[in-house]
Amino acid sequence: MSRMGDVLAGFHAAWEFESDSVLIRYERGIRTPKLLSALGERRIPLAAIEAVTLEPGRRGTVVLRLTPRPGADPLTEAAAGQLKETADPYRLVLSAEREALAEYYADELRAGLTESGPAERFLVAAPEVPLSFKAYDAKASFDGRTARFRWFWTGASSAKWKAGDQSFTVSELSGVEWRSPEVLEGYLRLLRGDDPPPPVDQDPAAVVFGLGYGAVHESLPFAAAVLSAVRGRGPMASVAATGPRRDPADVAERIRHLGELHRAGLVTDEEFSAKKADLLAEL
Repeated sequence: MSRMGDVLAGFHAAWEFESDSVLIRYERGIRTPKLLSALGERRIPLAAIEAVTLEPGRRGTVVLRLTPRPGADPLTEAAAGQLKETADPYRLVLSAEREALAEYYADELRAGLTESGPAERFLVAAPEVPLSFKAYDAKASFDGRTARFRWFWTGASSAKWKAGDQSFTVSELSGVEWRSPEVLEGYLRLLRGDDPPPPVDQDPAAVVFGLGYGAVHESLPFAAAVLSAVRGRGPMASVAATGPRRDPADVAERIRHLGELHRAGLVTDEEFSAKKADLLAEL
């Protein structure tokens, strides 16, 4: 694996390569897909990655992509293949002029992969709680232990309204089913057992989406956090992923190496300044 602190910046994200993981920082801005902006930052252990590819992109770009192992990431598990390509958190789009550099990092990553096949547990931290979003018929909230649905009288069916507001502890759930709001009849359903559930508009354990309600960047992180908690990772996963503050000597070494990349023209002035500020903030 490349030396700790190497940074590869592309459109909408920058990847920092460490000895056992890739730290992905997503940009915030009107041109960045909302899901990526909402995620902010994710650490992907090499143990969670099954493959690395580099392919030609559109309009003079190349695309570096990680393929997570099945069951390693609660976000991709909840998404179940429904995300649009532009919102894929494992894609880094770069100018074709940087293809050689991207190929170098792709090779370095491949050399560090040791695991394949389904993961026995989630290896990537879920989005941090608390989380909430507005569906068409309810406001959904999750604090890491309990999911709550508070019905809107303007959208909830009579069956849901009669059932009253709902609370579901993680211990009573068996999973989560998310259907993207970008297709017809999108919804989020909390699964509680093996019995066939009722239609989502009648199910007090489900909320339905609509135009402007249940947006991907709000409802998918919610689904991922609940799913992670249900499978035993719980709200502490995000805390553990943060880790302790860096050793000052380590930060100094990473800044020195960043300076080498900057002088070699592999990192722009803006990238160098932003990354140096991030490193200093870790002290």
